[in-house]
Order: sequence, then structure tokens, then C-alpha cells
Amino acid sequence: MYLQPLMREGAGVGGSVGRGCGDCAARERAICAALPEPVLDAMYRMGRTELLRRGETLMWESDEALVVGTVRSGLLKLTASLDDGREQILGLAFPGDFVGRPFSARAGHCVTALADTRLCVFRRPSFDGFAREHPALEHALLGRVLDELDRARRWMLLLGRKSAPERVATLLLEIAERGGGEPGERVTLPLTRQQMADLLGLTIETVSRNMTRLKRSGTIHLPDTRSYVILDAAALALRSGG
Repeated sequence: MYLQPLMREGAGVGGSVGRGCGDCAARERAICAALPEPVLDAMYRMGRTELLRRGETLMWESDEALVVGTVRSGLLKLTASLDDGREQILGLAFPGDFVGRPFSARAGHCVTALADTRLCVFRRPSFDGFAREHPALEHALLGRVLDELDRARRWMLLLGRKSAPERVATLLLEIAERGGGEPGERVTLPLTRQQMADLLGLTIETVSRNMTRLKRSGTIHLPDTRSYVILDAAALALRSGG
């Protein structure tokens, strides 16, 4: 596995829950939320906080799985590649999401930052041993896996049955909801139109055309190409097909 050099913000050793996790906005959405404070404190001291700059890769598909982590802020993309080099975006990891493959020697996909991203990072072998010793963490991981399975099934429905307008509307809703955006607030769009097309199984022209239609209908506002504002959340939800 090739691990890009990361900016180490501070080792967890010697830290405390109050100092290390108290200011984490993603804590309540992460597996950490299910842990008793003594376990959370021990887990924090086992890991470290890292800053992954936009474009840097945390782990590569099929390489040795050296680390796992929880996203504190920012956004990651999960990708897989074919032998001819074509890349497919499999999903996005938002604040609170867990990335990496516990209990496996190999990474299942590539994880790359779409924006500057802070993570709590743990050495995978150490994390595996810690999880085995603390059932609360194992239960939290199981719950997260089941949530990811549900999300993957919904994504199969999107790709298999939803129309192009419904796919675009669904993605805009998910980015706003999982990124913590509220109706009327400006939402950062971390994907280019081409990346949106790749993720949704559409062409870039189709994505651009549907974004323009949503703007003209007054459903969203597009201040620029990398952000949007949901003006009518009910209309956008209706256009997503549910």
C-alpha cells in the first residue's frame, strides 16, 4: 500500500476525551457516539488526527489495509478501477463516516480526499484488536456496516430505476443532508460535473442540463459551479422520486 504523506496534527497518546473529541462536530454521527467515555478515551489515545489535503489518497484498492479511520470534517470519495484504468466512484464518505476495512488485510477500494479532510486514523491491526476487546465498538461497527448495506441498496435502486432528473435531485439532497446543510444555506458541491456524472452513471451533458432545469424552476440556486442553495426542499424531494 502506498500512503501519501499526511500532515500529522497531533498524536492521540496522552490526550483526553475532552481535548480530543469534545470539539468534534461529527462525534454524534460516528461510531464513537455508541462508546462509553472510558472506551472512547482509550480509543482516542490509540489513534491520531490527520489532515488529508484535497487530492491526496489515504488508501489504495487491493493494497495492504494499514489504517482505518473516522471522518471528522471534509469529504472523501471511494473508488474502484478496471484493468484499463477506468475509475468508478462507488460512494462518498461524509463527516461521521467510517473508512477502511477492519479485520481484512487488503483495502477494498481507493479512498481519496475531494476536499481538505480531517480524520481520526488508527492502525488497522491495533484497531482490530481493540474492537475484539470492546463489544460496544464491535456492535457500533456492525450497525455501521448494516447502514452502509442499506445505502448501497438504495444506490442500486437509484442506478437501476431512477431517471436522470431523479438521480441528480437525489444526489443534491444527500450532499446537503449528510453534509449538514439546511434549506436556504449555501452547500459546497465537492464534485465536478464530470464526477457527478461518473457517480450517477450519466453523461456530463445530462448532469449539466438537469442542474440548469432545477435552477430555472426555482428549486435550487447556483451561485457558482461548486456550490448550490436549495430554495424549495419539498420540490427537490419530489423530483428525487422519493
